[in-house]
Amino acid sequence: MSLNLDQALQTFIAEARPLLEEMEDCLLRLEAEPGDADTLGAIFRAAHTIKGSAGLFGLDPIVSFTHIVEDVLDRLRNAEINVEGDLVAVLLESGDHILELVNVVADQGGQLDAAAQARESDLRKRLQAYQEHVAEPGAEASRVTLPPDAPLRASGGGQAWSDNWHISLRFGPNVLRDGMDPTSFLRYLGTLGEIVSITTLADTMPAAQEMDAETCYLGFEIDFKSDADKETIVGVFEFVREGSLIQILPPFSKIPEYIEMIRHPPENDRRVGESLVKENRYVRVHADKLDELINLVGELVIAGAGANLLAQRAKDSTLQEVTSVMSGLVEEIRDGALRLRMVPIGETFNRFQRVVRDFRREMGKDIELVITGADTELDKTVVEKIGAPLMHLVRNALDHGIESVAARQAAGKPAKGTLRLNAYHDSGSIVIEIDDDGTGLNRERILQKARDQGLVAADVTPSDQEIYNLIFGAGFSTVEVVTNISGRGVGMDVVKRNITALRGTVDLSSEPGQGTTVRIRLPLTLAIIDGFLVGVGKSSYVVPLDMVVECVELTDDDRQALHERNYINLRGEVLPFVQLRQHFEVKGAAGRRENVVVVNYAGQKSGLVVDELLGEFQAVIKPLGKLFSALRGISGSTILGSGEVALILDVPSLVQQAVQREAQQVSSRPTANLALGR
Repeated sequence: MSLNLDQALQTFIAEARPLLEEMEDCLLRLEAEPGDADTLGAIFRAAHTIKGSAGLFGLDPIVSFTHIVEDVLDRLRNAEINVEGDLVAVLLESGDHILELVNVVADQGGQLDAAAQARESDLRKRLQAYQEHVAEPGAEASRVTLPPDAPLRASGGGQAWSDNWHISLRFGPNVLRDGMDPTSFLRYLGTLGEIVSITTLADTMPAAQEMDAETCYLGFEIDFKSDADKETIVGVFEFVREGSLIQILPPFSKIPEYIEMIRHPPENDRRVGESLVKENRYVRVHADKLDELINLVGELVIAGAGANLLAQRAKDSTLQEVTSVMSGLVEEIRDGALRLRMVPIGETFNRFQRVVRDFRREMGKDIELVITGADTELDKTVVEKIGAPLMHLVRNALDHGIESVAARQAAGKPAKGTLRLNAYHDSGSIVIEIDDDGTGLNRERILQKARDQGLVAADVTPSDQEIYNLIFGAGFSTVEVVTNISGRGVGMDVVKRNITALRGTVDLSSEPGQGTTVRIRLPLTLAIIDGFLVGVGKSSYVVPLDMVVECVELTDDDRQALHERNYINLRGEVLPFVQLRQHFEVKGAAGRRENVVVVNYAGQKSGLVVDELLGEFQAVIKPLGKLFSALRGISGSTILGSGEVALILDVPSLVQQAVQREAQQVSSRPTANLALGR
C-alpha cells in the first residue's frame, strides 16, 4: 500500500505558514484601521482554513486552540467586541502559538515543551475573556464517526445560512491509498454551513469478490446551505482535487439546469463550466526541484560554451551559426529559470511591522515603519539568508537609534520617530537601506571604546567611515544599558559575516542628531551571471558584466607610469586602478598591449588592468572551498567551455582597494597634478 499521507501533511504545513503570515499582516493592519471589514474577513478565513485543514488530519491540538481564536474573530465580525490593543496583542501571540503547533507537526513526533504548554494555557485564558460562551476544553477536537448518508451540521447551527448549493462529488479510486478519509472532507464541509441532504452513490461498486479494499468507489450528491463563496468550498477538497471529479451548481441556478444535472450525472457528462476545480494559474513547486533545475541549466550553460568553442576551432560557418542560435536559446532558458526563483523583498520587509509594533508596546517609543521598494525582486536564496542580518539591524535602529518621545521633543524633533526600509536595483545589485531619524552614531565614543580595546592606536586618527565600521567588530558595543532587544555586543559582526558570505557588502553613514543609514549591497542571484572574460598571463578572470562601464587601452605614457602611480587620466577624470597581474602575483611579463576594464560599484569607478579582453561570458557560479575563503579579490569560480577554471572577481573589494590607494596618493600630491594625470 502506497501511503502519501506524509506528502499531504507537508502540503498542509507549507500552506499553513503563509496563512499565518497573512493573518499577522492583517492583524497589524486591523489595529491601524479597526473598521476594515475586508481585513477582518481575511483574518477569519485564514484561521478557519487552518482549523479545517488540521481537522482533516486529526490534528486535534491545532483544531482545539484555533477554534477559540476563531470564536473571538467571529465576535469581532459581528461587532460584539471592539478592536483594541490588548486584543490584537493576544491574537498575534495566538498566531505565533499556532505556528509553533504547526512546527511540532513538521518535526514528526515532536511535542510542545513545558514552557509552550504554559503559554498555551495562558493564551486560552486571555482569549476566553473575549468569548461569549466558553466551550468545553477539547470539545471542538472530538471526532465523531458518522454514516456516509447522515446529515452533517456545523457547530453553532443558529446561524442563518442563505445560499443553497448542489455538489456532485466522485472521489478518485486512489483516495484511500493516499491515506485520506472521504468522510473527513464531508465533516469539514459541514463546518462551512449545513448539509441539508446527502445521497451516497454506489453505481461503481463491483461485486464483493471483485472489490479491492484499497480502492474508493464512493460518490455523493449533496444539498448544501451556506453563505461561503466558491473559493472557500474549493478549499475543502484541496487534498483530493487530483483524480476526483467535483462539480457544483451555484445558488439561484435555473430549475432546468438543476434537473439536467440530476438526469445526467458527472459519470456521463462533465460540466466543465460548473467544475469546482477551477483553472489555476499557479503551480506549487518544491524548492528542491527548482534548485535542481537551476543546477541543470548551469550545466547546460557550460556545455553550450564548450560547443561554441569547438565550433570556432572547426571554423565551420554552419556549425557556428547553429551553436549561436543554441546559445541564444540557452540564455533565454537561463533567464527564465532564474526568474522562477526571484521573489519580492516586500514579504521580508513586512515581517518587521510586527517587530516595530511589539517594540512600541514594550519600550514606550512612538515609531513609524515606512516601507518603499517592496516590489524589488531578488533570488529566493538571498531573501532567506538576509532575514537574520536585517533583524539585527532593525532592532539596533529601534533600540539605540531612535530616541524616546521625551528625548525627541527636547531635541526639537517630532515625537514620532521614523524607521525606513528601502530596496532598489543598482548596477546589477540590490541595495537595501535601513534608515532611522534618531540620534546618529557617537563618533567620539566609538573611537574611545576602540582605543580602550586596543583596536585603534592612540596616535592614529581614522576617517569617519573607518570609525563607523568598527561597530561590525565581534563583541563591540558602546551601549551602557542592556535591554531585551540588543546591547550585548552580539549581532553586528554576525551581520557583516553573513552579508559577506552572500558576496555582498555593508556600510553605514551617520549624522549626529539626524540619524543613521545602513546600506547593504547584494548580488541579485547566487547561481548564474553574465560576465566579461579577461585574461592575465595564462589565467582567466570573470568580471560581472553589470559592473563593467567600458574598456580602454593603456597608452604608452600610462604604461610607463604604472610603477609610479595607481591612477590614470580618463578624459580628465582621475581613475584609480588595480593591476591584476600584481594583485594575484601572476608570473611572466605583460603583453605588448594592456587594457583597463572600467568598473562601477556603489557610485565609485575604478579600473582593472588586464592583458586581454576575451568578451562576454555566461558564468555559472561555483563557490570556493574553505581553503580559499580568505582570498582577497575573488568571490567564486566558474568553468569555461574548455573545461578550465576561471576565477570570478570580487569587484567591490577591488574597487575599495583602488580607491584607498588613490586617497593615500591624493594626500601626498598636488590636486592639479592629479587632474592632469602627471
